[in-house]
Amino acid sequence: MPLKQEEIQQVLVHKAVVLEYFVKKTQKKKMKKAKGLNAKQRRQMKIFDLRPEQQKYELFLPLHELWKQYIRDLCNGLRPESNPQMIQNKLLKADFHGAIITVVKSKCPSYVGTTGILLQELKHVFKIITQEDKVKVIPKRNSVFSVEIDGFVSHIYGSKFQLRSSERSAKKFKVKGTIDL
Repeated sequence: MPLKQEEIQQVLVHKAVVLEYFVKKTQKKKMKKAKGLNAKQRRQMKIFDLRPEQQKYELFLPLHELWKQYIRDLCNGLRPESNPQMIQNKLLKADFHGAIITVVKSKCPSYVGTTGILLQELKHVFKIITQEDKVKVIPKRNSVFSVEIDGFVSHIYGSKFQLRSSERSAKKFKVKGTIDL
């Protein structure tokens, strides 16, 4: 039996009426960000280890050419009239992967004279590959390295350089006298 208009009005007078249907929002599933590997996993996977067939000096010569171009761009051309102090300050914060470095002084005399392309810079050591295709690990502490760029020779005191390259680029260096070995 249909309700009359008066009865409908009577029922609706004291009743709340929902005009729109409310849809409950569903939460979006958050995508988990892919995390990198930790140090133990990197060691197990041997990510930073070079296989013997990759330990060839000639393979890293293009890296050295890229590094030379990077330093030229960083130092605005390395002209003879350039201020050596300005170049030194820029080299302090530069990345040396691909540079040909030579050990000038070291507490261990067997390291002195070792020359090669820098493969990997860690907090306390440089890994370089020599022209004899040997990878050498040279500690930074108590060593002095030289880098030659277009006739400009710069000396790096490893004891003052004991940082990762990413940390070094953000660090402010204080001007202090260097202590000889």
